Amino acid sequence: MLHQIESLESTTFWFPGRWIAGVSMIIAPLLLILSQLLLIQFEFFFPQQLKAFDQLPTLVTTAYSLFLAGNILLWPAIVTVANLVGQRQPAWACWGGTLVMLGLFARSFHYGINHLAFQLVKVQNLPLAIKAVADSYGAFHIVSSLSAAIMFGWVILAVGTYRSGVLSLVGSIGLGLMSALMLGVLKGTSFVSILATTGLCIALLPLGKRVLMSGALPSLRMIVSWSLLILGLATFMYFFGQAG
Repeated sequence: MLHQIESLESTTFWFPGRWIAGVSMIIAPLLLILSQLLLIQFEFFFPQQLKAFDQLPTLVTTAYSLFLAGNILLWPAIVTVANLVGQRQPAWACWGGTLVMLGLFARSFHYGINHLAFQLVKVQNLPLAIKAVADSYGAFHIVSSLSAAIMFGWVILAVGTYRSGVLSLVGSIGLGLMSALMLGVLKGTSFVSILATTGLCIALLPLGKRVLMSGALPSLRMIVSWSLLILGLATFMYFFGQAG
């Protein structure tokens, strides 16, 4: 696997690059598991999730926001894993990487619905919000066709990581456990959710460290400069989004 990372580094350019990829592999899984730990105290299904938001809106909003942030930030990690797998197992990389990415899009869509449901609790009341979600639950949308991608993409990519040597057997199993993470709207946390996100941490955190350490370390000046630039850009994007 180290040879595969060095092979990427030897190319003139590869997307998204070791810094974005490595940071993604470390931060995204931690955000996902933290979100699940925050929600473990609540019942799993949507009426209880809406009730939890009604009682503890800050906590529930934080947990759901952490999951959405982790889900969005996961894409550079998946692209990089697919690149590494593709050097020896291109078919597994193409199919697994594509399906997992489609699954990330689908989960982001679900969390948009979650946000709207929580706003119904605020602008109307809890019983009306529960009724609105219950009456519309299962309504067709094009993203529902990606449910299989959410479930099977992780397994296919995990097989590819093992066959290509990108991850050990334990790491590949951990990656594949993400297929067990419940999909859909307003899903809480269960033991399986904790297991799945723990598996993702086992798979990606060590790989992220190796990706980050695969090249020369930047100078302190560069670290500070890039940190300030990223902080400034994130602040601008936040306030620009609020203005819209």
